[in-house]
Amino acid sequence: MPRIALIHALSHSVDPINAAMAIEWPEAIRMNLLDDSLSADLAGSGSGLSATIHQRFQDLAKYAIGCGAQGILFTCSAFGACIDAVARRYPDIPVLKPNEAMIADAKKTIGPVGLIATFAPTLESMPLEFPVGMDVRYALATGALNALNRGDMDLHNTLIGAQARQLAADGCNTIALAQFSMARAQGVCEQASGKPVLTTVHSAVLEMKRRLTRRKSAPQLVFGAA
Repeated sequence: MPRIALIHALSHSVDPINAAMAIEWPEAIRMNLLDDSLSADLAGSGSGLSATIHQRFQDLAKYAIGCGAQGILFTCSAFGACIDAVARRYPDIPVLKPNEAMIADAKKTIGPVGLIATFAPTLESMPLEFPVGMDVRYALATGALNALNRGDMDLHNTLIGAQARQLAADGCNTIALAQFSMARAQGVCEQASGKPVLTTVHSAVLEMKRRLTRRKSAPQLVFGAA
């Protein structure tokens, strides 16, 4: 059974990704690592992704691999450069950013894509990951993350849904939810916008499964054979 490390910088990401894994890939062994001070430190630093934060990501990845992880899925979308550095260090295993699979799915859609976030730094880092020239329109669901922190899931979903409705009114044909913690608002967004809604959670799980399946089925070179 493959062991997949799920590395979180927000506690709210834990439940959505584990729920998706249980549905889409129940045979995988899940290993959850949470450092919820990462998001708080990034939001409060004012200096972006520092060398210290980069090192913390390297340390988390090293620990996961030392525990036998065959793939690493990071679940917080504001740390793209840190995750890229981890992927370069460990090229022999799949290391996924939380949003790269959803961005690949979004590229297959027709027309403008509306991207909603609840964590402001996500809208600073994530736009750089979309292809140049792709029509992506951004919205911040102000107050939604605070509502989730208070346990008010209904308000969290309502605030995200309001942004989905506005993006649809502005001409977006597809809505994308930028963070794993937002997957719980998918149904509300579909109802509010009348548009298909992509989530990082489901796209990421399916892509990790595809990558490990391809690696397992790839032919192995046998040296010295006639």
